[in-house]
Amino acid sequence: MLGNINAVANLAVKDLAVARRFYEDTLGLAQVDAEGDEVVVYRSGNSRINVYRSAFAGTNQATAVTWSVGGDIERLVAALKAKGVRFEHYDMPGAKLEDDIHVMGDMKVAWFKDPDGNILNLINE
Repeated sequence: MLGNINAVANLAVKDLAVARRFYEDTLGLAQVDAEGDEVVVYRSGNSRINVYRSAFAGTNQATAVTWSVGGDIERLVAALKAKGVRFEHYDMPGAKLEDDIHVMGDMKVAWFKDPDGNILNLINE
């Protein structure tokens, strides 16, 4: 029923101006729409990410957005780190931490947070 329809990620933030600096300047996302001081819509590849102001910002304790970056993961992690992004390190069974990248067999994942604590990640798939 919904399998052929694009989905949109929604990220709650406290301060839209701070979020804009992070998503535009740090991550390099392009704004495609906005609704006043409440919502900014970004394009990321063929998908969209709605960043909206909410009192519930930062309450999600799970990964909110994943970017599949293929073999570029090491380069992108280094580039984001150079822009001040701090990567999260998790103690996970079967995972080996190589710098800021969790390696589990052929899979490589790097997690980081936006200014409101939304958990984002890069994966080499």
